[in-house]
Amino acid sequence: MEQSRTREVSARRIGPYRLITRLDPPGPHGPAVPCRRFVARTRDGERTVLLNAPLPGADPARFATEADAARRLLGAWVAPVTDLAAPGETPWYATPYVPALPLPVALAVHGGPLPEATVRAVGTALAEALAGAHAQGLTHAGVSPAAVLLTADGPRLSCFGAVRAAGADGEARTGLPGLEPGALAPEQASGGRPRPPGDVFALGAVLAYAATGHTVPERDELPSALRPVVSSCLARDPADRPTAADLTAALAPPTPHRTVLNSAGSLLTPGWLPGRVVAALARQSSELLAAELPADTAPDTSPRT
Repeated sequence: MEQSRTREVSARRIGPYRLITRLDPPGPHGPAVPCRRFVARTRDGERTVLLNAPLPGADPARFATEADAARRLLGAWVAPVTDLAAPGETPWYATPYVPALPLPVALAVHGGPLPEATVRAVGTALAEALAGAHAQGLTHAGVSPAAVLLTADGPRLSCFGAVRAAGADGEARTGLPGLEPGALAPEQASGGRPRPPGDVFALGAVLAYAATGHTVPERDELPSALRPVVSSCLARDPADRPTAADLTAALAPPTPHRTVLNSAGSLLTPGWLPGRVVAALARQSSELLAAELPADTAPDTSPRT
């Protein structure tokens, strides 16, 4: 977190939270960010959260609907929605804060694509999260590189419903702000209702990005061990894609220490994250602890920055 960015937003507020800094770097670099995300704190300083607000021009009603629905999505690898705007208020929602880097930021910090073991661990955890959602009858409809947050103890999936919030079913979603084209399944890009196979396509794009730096890489760019599973996820026909449950087995083959309920955990052992990413997480934590907020001012619930 750079001091200039902290000064830029620290005097702002959204709902009951005072903004400390942006989570995502400003500017058009890297994959699209589905919403605006800030690290924020309650006025009494007791709670720190990751606060999400819609992009300029987004439909606030759809954003609020997806934020409310996201409270049903639970699991170890999901960023849970614990607080959201009241009806009629400028929409926002909050999840508990832990030091986290969006996947594109992690690649930038690392200096390029992540090691295959890290990609495999991230993919297994996200596949477990999606399998759990699909078993509940939920489609995430927001999986993209920027929606994946890396923390010290594993990834977190955020931005539930970003595809539905960006554009109504039946309307083409190609080119809409906040949607990463390479992670948008063809049937969703054309306006189709988001369904589980679209989540699997998006997960394939996330794995491709983590392994190569591109959501749509050349086939030969992918590590040979990951090439079959990523290619199967990116099949244009939804019927040709594996299920999220299938992916957990493909990405984390059974070992003597693996259980059905903890396949990702067996891969998230010490050293699963590259050292530079770990250092960046520690730096983010220390800078947040050192951040000083200005004296309280009149309420401002607008998310403009």
